[in-house]
Amino acid sequence: MNPDSIYFKNREVAAYRLIDALPIDNMKLEEWIVIASSYGGFEIAKIVAKALNGKYDIMFSGKIYAPNNEDCEIAVVTEREEVLIHEELVKSFDISLDYVYSKSKYVLEESITEQVNRFRQGEKIEKLEDKNVLIVDEGINTGLTMMACIKTAINLKAKSISVATPILPTASIPTIESIADDLYFVKKLDHFVEIDFYYDSLEELSFEDIEKIKKGL
Repeated sequence: MNPDSIYFKNREVAAYRLIDALPIDNMKLEEWIVIASSYGGFEIAKIVAKALNGKYDIMFSGKIYAPNNEDCEIAVVTEREEVLIHEELVKSFDISLDYVYSKSKYVLEESITEQVNRFRQGEKIEKLEDKNVLIVDEGINTGLTMMACIKTAINLKAKSISVATPILPTASIPTIESIADDLYFVKKLDHFVEIDFYYDSLEELSFEDIEKIKKGL
C-alpha cells in the first residue's frame, strides 16, 4: 500500500476529522439523529452524535448481487423495505425486476430482520418524521447503500437529511447532492479505489462488534 494514499489512521481518527468538516455550532442549535449506513459507519456515528449532543443508530441493509456474480452489486434493500436498484447494471445484464425483488425479500427475511430483532429487540429504526437526520459512513464506494438509506429517510418523512463521510469518489457527489440537503466530507478523489485503501487500519466489523460499540465496550 502506498503511504501517500493513507488519509486516516482508523475510524476514530476519521470521525474527528469529519467533525472538523461539519458546521457543528450551527447544527447544535437543532436536534439531530445520526444514522450509520453500515457496520463500518457505526463507530463514526456514535462519535459524531456525541459532538452534536444527538442520538445515533444504524440503518440495517443488505446487498443484492447479479446472478452468478457475487462481486456485482445490483441493488440494496433496507430494513424499511426500501429497494434501490442500480438500473444501468440491471438493464445491461438483462436482469428481471422480479429477480431483484424476490432476492430483496429473501435478504430482508433471512438476514436483516434477524439483525433488527437482535439489535433493537424487533423494533425497526425509529420514526424520523420532523427530525434532522445525518447519515454517515466510513466512506462511499458505489453510493448505492447510502442512496438507499437517504430514500428510506425521505419516506420516513425526515425534516432534513444530510450526509457525512470521511472519503468518497468525486463522481458520487452530484448524485448524493441531488437528493440530500447537505453533503460533508474530508476528502474527495477523482480516481477512487476501495475505502480500506485510504485507512491505515480498517478491520471488518461483525454484528457483535457493533453491539460492543453500542454498549461502550
